[in-house]
Amino acid sequence: MSGLLSWGREAAHSVPGEYFFYFIVYSILGWFIEGMYNWYSVGTFRKEGLMKGPYKPMYGFAPLLLLALGGTAMPLPLFLAATFAVPSAVEYVTGALLKLLFRRRWWDYSGQEYQLGGHICLLFSLYWWGLSVVCLIAVHPLMIRLYTLTADIWSVLLPVAVLGFAADLALTFRIRRRETALPMLGDETGGSY
Repeated sequence: MSGLLSWGREAAHSVPGEYFFYFIVYSILGWFIEGMYNWYSVGTFRKEGLMKGPYKPMYGFAPLLLLALGGTAMPLPLFLAATFAVPSAVEYVTGALLKLLFRRRWWDYSGQEYQLGGHICLLFSLYWWGLSVVCLIAVHPLMIRLYTLTADIWSVLLPVAVLGFAADLALTFRIRRRETALPMLGDETGGSY
């Protein structure tokens, strides 16, 4: 047990440990944001997502990619272009992969103007753009401070967080693959979109 805690302390105080902290926090914040949006638009907080736990990994990956590109240190034109393009690219790739792996869509923008494959559309790309700008300018400095204040606690929680996220991902993959293998009512091909 002490070996696991020692590993957790070393890993948590490393750049990957810090970035995993941001990934988990932003994924959970994304789950909350989508729940609030769903509550506002259809009256219920719970919206089925890919994962069973309170994670929306797209919301974790997009900020990390933007930070890897330089975050707020990027020149303003690059910052504005990146905060628009990166979340849209993450959403497009995620949508395409989910459709390929599970033959299902968790969102579909086909009815929207200026959309691409139903995976992204201009309206939501503009939403992600605004959210990304706010995230990098206002939220991420708070996340850095939160990480700094909780790094010792995170060193204990990191192995638990890694195992919890990995278990949720494995369970999700198993359940979703089983759903994909079963034909849907009225669909002889086995999938639904």
